[in-house]
Amino acid sequence: MTVEYVDAGEAVDQGTLSGKSPGGETAPPVVRDVTYERILDARSEPENWLTYYGAYDGQRYSPLDQINTENVKRIGPAWIFQAGTTGMIAGASTYSFEAAPIVVNGIMFLSGWDGWVWALDARTGKEIWRYKHATPFDVSLCCGNVNRGVAVAKGKVFVVTPNAHLLALDATTGKRVWDKTNGDVRAGESATVAPLIVKNMVIVGSSGGEFGVRGHLDAFDLETGEHVWRCYTVPKPGEPGSETWPADGEAWARGGANPWLTGTFDPETNLLYIGTGNPAPDFDGAVREGDNLFTDSIVAVDVDSGQIRWHYQCTPHDVWDYDSISECILFESDGRKLLGHFDKNGYFFVVDRTNGELVQITPFVDRITWGAITRDGQVTAKVYPDEEGVPVHFYPGPAGAKEWTHASYSPKTGLFYVPVQDVGATATRRRREFKESIPYWGAGVNVDLEDMTGSVSAFDAGGEEKWRWRTKLPMCASTLATGGDLVFAGEPSGEFNALDARTGEHLWRFQCGSGHHSSPMSYSVDGRQYIAVPVGWGGWAEGFLPGMLGAGHGSALVVFALPETL
Repeated sequence: MTVEYVDAGEAVDQGTLSGKSPGGETAPPVVRDVTYERILDARSEPENWLTYYGAYDGQRYSPLDQINTENVKRIGPAWIFQAGTTGMIAGASTYSFEAAPIVVNGIMFLSGWDGWVWALDARTGKEIWRYKHATPFDVSLCCGNVNRGVAVAKGKVFVVTPNAHLLALDATTGKRVWDKTNGDVRAGESATVAPLIVKNMVIVGSSGGEFGVRGHLDAFDLETGEHVWRCYTVPKPGEPGSETWPADGEAWARGGANPWLTGTFDPETNLLYIGTGNPAPDFDGAVREGDNLFTDSIVAVDVDSGQIRWHYQCTPHDVWDYDSISECILFESDGRKLLGHFDKNGYFFVVDRTNGELVQITPFVDRITWGAITRDGQVTAKVYPDEEGVPVHFYPGPAGAKEWTHASYSPKTGLFYVPVQDVGATATRRRREFKESIPYWGAGVNVDLEDMTGSVSAFDAGGEEKWRWRTKLPMCASTLATGGDLVFAGEPSGEFNALDARTGEHLWRFQCGSGHHSSPMSYSVDGRQYIAVPVGWGGWAEGFLPGMLGAGHGSALVVFALPETL
């Protein structure tokens, strides 16, 4: 395959692997009838997993209950898809799954690193077609060569690529329909987000804050690929929030705040809820005095116009790398429309999603030494790298008390289930002048190799911890809650676990052969429920668990079910 540079950061994919399959098969046209209205009501068809979190609310909850607390001990592997670990963009930890599969009427759509996309038979794991996007060797990637998933609608599969393209593929054949550029790879922008379908748009966010780029959210017409709107997450001079950046210079123009995880959506408020990333440089705050809006924030965006309606900043003037990109879980309590967010800084925020008003805040990890946040949201910094060459140790480390991997919420139990990382790090400020496409961290960082722990912890909407299942290593993978009163969670050491959602009792375990750093989901075909988990130890493992860099990287999708004969 060849790549021809046409414009800054734009490439033409010759598509030599586009739409190829071992036997020349095509998928049935199951995606043709997937519409915005159908995704709005996704929870009514629990046999499918139509969008990234399972539904617009971000709860990562499957109502399926065939697998439950009584019989989960009997589940075992139904099939395994092996993707291999080859690729072109090399790194210390890469070529591993971080994607959540999408399933529509027995067909699974799955993305991987390096621009790979597959269509699989969800009953058997048989590959139907594959697509490979041609990615240049010299793409700048902060945190691993990863992709977090696809979106589907109106006969198409949508996926972003490492070199900041948004692709639309024909869902039956895997052939490319259109290709649009979403960022400037020469400036260090990339794309790792799973797209989100809202109305007639495909919405994606940019990556690359560690290279000093200005974060943005983009909407494209899902039929034509025409650009609809762009929302910058750092204001330019004169815009609301610009007063939180230095008045002189261009710190704002390389300010970060990339929205590199999929947002959630409430059709009643018509708002898209997005978490934003850290400011740039990550650790050197002296070159960007001020709160640095809208970094480290929960941002509500009008989905029709792309305008920011309100924000809540979790860590003003961040110098610890505490992105607030984590999921914004939508739920109702006491008649209020609320949003729950577990932040890297170690605090669980609940805000009113109609206006951003803080409802409650509580810590969800034991060790927080960087600073403190009071119940009314006042932030006091205590420990940070403010002197050149002087090491400073703090908890949580830059991967946070919870990294990008997701918490889940069960409307049956009213509880949130969060994967917790209790690990510290040392940062030593090293001032670096900004240069385009060169890492712009502002410090040297060493994550602790010892004295770490983790858990899956259950919290109610008031911030009270109801139970905790402790682990020896930090928990670095998303949880999944199901109607069978189960919580599924994978460990870095390879074990995949089922817990009782009400008590935290451990019920089942399976060793998957590689660490977990991805997102399980559930679906059913012909009345049989499956639990699918992508496994693979990649994507910036050195940032949260460097002691396991030598562990088997793996790149498989393991799918579990009850025996066919009950």
